[in-house]
Amino acid sequence: MAAAFGLYTHIQSNRRRSIALLLGLFFLVYLMVFAGALLAEGLTQDAALDELLRKAWLDLLWASPIATLVTACWIAIAYLFNQSLIDAVTGGEEVTRKEQPRLYNILENLCISRGITMPKLKVTHDDALNAFASGLNEKQYSITVTQGLLDHLNDKEIEAVLGHELTHIRNGDVRMLVIAVIIAGVIGFFAELLFRVVFQGGWGWGSGGRSSSSDSDRGKGGGAAIFIAIALVAVAWLLSVVIRFALSRKREYLADAGSVELTKNPDAMISALRKIEGRGELEDATSAVMEMCIDNPREGFADLFATHPSIESRVTALVQFAGGHDPGPLELPEEIQNGLPQPAEPDQQQPGGSGPWGAAAPASEPATNPAPKPFLPSESPVTLGGPAPPGPWNPPRRN
Repeated sequence: MAAAFGLYTHIQSNRRRSIALLLGLFFLVYLMVFAGALLAEGLTQDAALDELLRKAWLDLLWASPIATLVTACWIAIAYLFNQSLIDAVTGGEEVTRKEQPRLYNILENLCISRGITMPKLKVTHDDALNAFASGLNEKQYSITVTQGLLDHLNDKEIEAVLGHELTHIRNGDVRMLVIAVIIAGVIGFFAELLFRVVFQGGWGWGSGGRSSSSDSDRGKGGGAAIFIAIALVAVAWLLSVVIRFALSRKREYLADAGSVELTKNPDAMISALRKIEGRGELEDATSAVMEMCIDNPREGFADLFATHPSIESRVTALVQFAGGHDPGPLELPEEIQNGLPQPAEPDQQQPGGSGPWGAAAPASEPATNPAPKPFLPSESPVTLGGPAPPGPWNPPRRN
């Protein structure tokens, strides 16, 4: 694949890789069907391994149209109800300009500046600092932000976060990730079903010593077929997880860069990420929802199975390629209050204020001097149609 240079060629390259990964997920669906067919042949037939593989292949050819239809129906159901399911999990509620004028105006200005169709805007009443975009088409696209994000980020930082999510929509990341989650859900469902059939079903497995006689009758071919089928199921499930992670990790760097391209403010994106860092956990959200968020603090073994790159690496990329400045890890006001002693309350001051031009009044005594009034002359400096008023430039006439 040709090397990518510049933001837009990177976006196109990422889109081609994403389509290839989605095709790989569809391939895994058929691999699961083949594994199921091989498992069924191994459990029911007493034949050599090559004969069982041949029968499983014929079963795959026969079952492929059915598997395609089932997957299509699954995607259609998710297409219609994915947003309502996400809202039910996260508690997201659609808001208007009247309810959230600050947030609504920031998003509207971003969309107008680039001619983007404005997605729906939703707020979830969660103290975590996070946001995500969802939907499969322009009528469904929405951006959901948490109340914690609104409480702790300033307007520039919120604009950067919204730009990040808008970039996911513009690049097609949201649609691809939702489809990937749907197909991976199909694979996970059938993987669990096949494992239950093997270890908890009525085939004599996982039930003490009842499996020994059936294994001896089945022969070596059946045992090898069952082992291969279980291995294929495990590999298909693992690859589906890895593909989902690959889609999540690559797109975050491009969304950060897209936000900077929209807002022209890399420092706001960096400070937003620093504030969100380690504070984005949505407790009631599923792993599929967390994969869509701007940050997913749920990390796996040695960061291998983390769905998002670390905040540190994303900030480093913004500093290196966008010219931003990293303030380092940031503490929120309440964290400072809970962890550090607070300075004493400032003394109550007279209107002049403390300093070389104003002395502070004692804290126990309220300031009694009234606030100074603006200077106004006693009479107009110029009298039209009459004698000039007295003053330094017009001395009074002597009789």
